[in-house]
Amino acid sequence: MSSLDRLSLRGMRFDCIVGLFDFERNTPQPVELDVTLHFDTRDAAKHGRLAATVDYSHLLGELRFILVAGRFRLLESAAEAVAAWLLTAPSQDVPRPQVERVDVKLSKLVALSGAAVPTLEIQRDRTDFKLVTEKKSFGFVDVIFETKECGVYRERIAPRTVLPTHIHHHLDESELVLGDGLLLQGTPVTPGTAHTWPKGFAHRYENVTDIEQSFMCIDRPAFIPTDELEVDIPVEKLTRTEPTRFF
Repeated sequence: MSSLDRLSLRGMRFDCIVGLFDFERNTPQPVELDVTLHFDTRDAAKHGRLAATVDYSHLLGELRFILVAGRFRLLESAAEAVAAWLLTAPSQDVPRPQVERVDVKLSKLVALSGAAVPTLEIQRDRTDFKLVTEKKSFGFVDVIFETKECGVYRERIAPRTVLPTHIHHHLDESELVLGDGLLLQGTPVTPGTAHTWPKGFAHRYENVTDIEQSFMCIDRPAFIPTDELEVDIPVEKLTRTEPTRFF
């Protein structure tokens, strides 16, 4: 582990909901995030392939999505979710090296009105997380991180397969497209695009490629299996919520 190379992203600042108190649950506040990824960069150095290293422009967007969509109650939960995502194994549609260890530093910049800056620093390695993968009709769901209030997942849709049109009655869902080969509501959607689905809003994905395609999903509260209800709505009648670009 000590011989691994290190890639850092420092000084990332996002406005997000993080905190326990009512005023923190209603008003986004600035946080600062630093991460260091420990992995072997020699293949990238030798062959000059982006797939052999970490695309830090995409990584920046993924981390912003986690903190903005997660609406975490504690710094501890937010930092743990970030670490778990960074240590997740690569997917077929988004190749990158396996990260072996991460350092995460997260600060709430205005929480104490300038009197001090609460900061949490954690270090995790790959053995700290046991990835739970659930088999679904459309492919697989990787459970990245869960609390009662929030769950972070990676959904992997098998080649030439549909994630059927469905709704949720008891949770809000935000999804960030990672792969370049998905149809959302029957039309192409580009990587880095995120949508939030309010309760009762029908949505559907289709993988039109010959490899697995993925998106990150954040549920609030954590996923409730009995709350995913398939609905029979023609694809041409499905609409989208307003998209947000994260990379």
